[in-house]
Amino acid sequence: MNHLGLIVRTVFAWGITLLLSFPLIWLFLTAFKTELQAIAVPPELFFAPTLANFTEVNVRSDYWLYARNSVITSVVSTLLGLAIAAPAAYSMAFFRTKRTKDILMWMLSTKMMPAVGALVPVYVLAQSAGMLDTLTGLIFLFTLSNLPIMVWMLYSGFKDIPPDILEAARMDGANVWSEFVHVIRPLAMGTLASTGLLCLVLSWNEAFWSLNLSSAKAGTLAGLIASYSSPEGLFWAKLSAASLMAIAPIVVFGWFSQKQLVQGLTFGAVK
Repeated sequence: MNHLGLIVRTVFAWGITLLLSFPLIWLFLTAFKTELQAIAVPPELFFAPTLANFTEVNVRSDYWLYARNSVITSVVSTLLGLAIAAPAAYSMAFFRTKRTKDILMWMLSTKMMPAVGALVPVYVLAQSAGMLDTLTGLIFLFTLSNLPIMVWMLYSGFKDIPPDILEAARMDGANVWSEFVHVIRPLAMGTLASTGLLCLVLSWNEAFWSLNLSSAKAGTLAGLIASYSSPEGLFWAKLSAASLMAIAPIVVFGWFSQKQLVQGLTFGAVK
């Protein structure tokens, strides 16, 4: 019975995996089809693959410009977010007040508002500050968008650190900076890594603000994908090729960093 149960669970797990992976598999196959093959009914599962779509994406659009913008905005916004969120979470975790929970809940509540509700005021502010279609503007917005999540994750990880360790460091003469760098940081490295990785992925995949506040100069890979939707219709094969080129870097990065991500989540980054 136990052996049968193991087989059932294994088959069920593989079924769920294939179901979740199906959109990515279909995207991969469509990227190597011609436009006629991509819209064929019934779908063509056996075809001669072609690289023409990838070539056209590179010729029609400056892929490396969009990729560079995505790397800059996601990496810089993540590092800036960690630099802001870590001290905030540290103070809330080890110097709690009766309003700490209220502040955390208020920060989290800002994520419940639809982004489109803030589009007009944010657009006006960005225009007034000269940050439309600039990497600086996108970095600023990405950082603010992810900041509540970063603070919550770091706070959850920091508060699991035994306070006795900090008291011992203070008795040895450690100041706040030394305490954070030499005590908190090594103990919470998994939390810091998982928080940074998650927000890096969120920034990389951010499309709403990228499409509404940037165009040619600061456009990210989300803009590259959207450019293949036109009044003439959707170019499915080219759209799939552009999408595959956009998600491939972050998928590969996530695959190689999954150990750090799982370790951070396991050690209390998210409850």
